[in-house]
Amino acid sequence: MLIYPAIDLKDGVCVRLMHGDFDQVTRYDDQPAARLTTFAAEGAQWIHVVDLDGAEAGRAMQHGLIGELTSAIDVKIQSGGGVRGANDVAALLDAGVSRVVIGSLAVTQPNDVAAWLKGFGAERITLALDVKMDGGVPIAALKGWTQSSGVTLWDALDRYPKGVAKHLLVTDVGRDGALTGPNLELLSEIRLRRPDLVLQASGGVSSLQDIAAIKALGCNGVIVGRALYENRFTLPEAIATARRS
Repeated sequence: MLIYPAIDLKDGVCVRLMHGDFDQVTRYDDQPAARLTTFAAEGAQWIHVVDLDGAEAGRAMQHGLIGELTSAIDVKIQSGGGVRGANDVAALLDAGVSRVVIGSLAVTQPNDVAAWLKGFGAERITLALDVKMDGGVPIAALKGWTQSSGVTLWDALDRYPKGVAKHLLVTDVGRDGALTGPNLELLSEIRLRRPDLVLQASGGVSSLQDIAAIKALGCNGVIVGRALYENRFTLPEAIATARRS
């Protein structure tokens, strides 16, 4: 299982949100390039970079900075935020991003996204479905988690039959940045329903035990953010935990 340390960009600096709320922002002193360098030196194979300004505005805002990060050091970057068209996908790939994360459009424009998966290749795109739990039902959230789609996670995934997509990232927004532990029940159900997808878990990771539990469910990757920034554990410890059988 891969550990994806997260770099969330807002106003050009590293931040973390609480429950996906743009009014609850914690800013960190680290400059993005310095944090990227540290993560790579500590053993990260992939790094998850999000343009939060783009996610909030609904258009690309920091693709220039993301391009600078991709050229700064030899590490694979998965990135998204504000992707609204094929040109945005192409721009990120041209900037050196290894895999583009597509969020809201994966729910609202599945036909377009399916065409991009075919055109750019399923290996180059991650479907990122952010969900808010409503009576135990995961409902997809849109536009930087600020709107509800009214579409369940399961219905959203049904729009991508087996063989269309490869990589899936699911974030339980209610746990994101809260250090309350991952939604293991949700992850288990995703793994059961869609074993064909390479699943990345996100939201709530607070301990090495959480990482071990996520791996035990058969997840292929996990996004880790605030827990690293607030020294709950180190990245080398997380990587070692993810590698244990």
